[in-house]
Amino acid sequence: MKKPRLLVFASGTTSGGGSGFENLVPAAKSGILSADIVAVVSNHEQGGVREKADRLNIPFIYFNGPFNEQSYQKIVADTNADFVALSGWLKLVLGLDPARTFNIHPGPLPRFGGKGMYGIHVHEAVLEAYKRGEVTHSAVTMHFVTPIYDEGPVFFRFQVPIEVLDTAETLAERVHKAEHEWQPKITNMVVNEEISWDGKNRETLKLPAGYKTI
Repeated sequence: MKKPRLLVFASGTTSGGGSGFENLVPAAKSGILSADIVAVVSNHEQGGVREKADRLNIPFIYFNGPFNEQSYQKIVADTNADFVALSGWLKLVLGLDPARTFNIHPGPLPRFGGKGMYGIHVHEAVLEAYKRGEVTHSAVTMHFVTPIYDEGPVFFRFQVPIEVLDTAETLAERVHKAEHEWQPKITNMVVNEEISWDGKNRETLKLPAGYKTI
């Protein structure tokens, strides 16, 4: 049976990043993720994502804009991708099928999402809320992507406890560990349509029998 074709968008940085994408590749080779990763896209021509793509023999696409519907659609069409996974992609995505585009977010949604809420900024905001007694956990969250940052229907949550002496950096380490554990498994469920929605009405979200977010 033909495997779904998965395109990954991962910004990374000019010197690092891309560990989520890097984690998906061996999962695809081992069968944990039953999909073919057709390429990875970054808005940095050189950097962490490029280095990992070259080392892992995954086609690399440099995308420096314009970040509009036509540009995104062209990349997906050129790679003939069935699904798009955002894994640390920091640009707003427009024009892609919201039923086949999904994101992983390093904090609880909807509270710790939206424009500007990415990476260390999320962990800082979560810790500030923790110190005010408003939250006891952070989370890894996965959701479908709509034209508004972090507002698509959530289909996975995994709570990450906050410790008294946590800094944004130590909390980030535990969140990243949980992301790497769960992202391949849940991505597999999405690209093989065990988790789905119609792309319009969040009430159409379908999950496997017995499945629940944690």
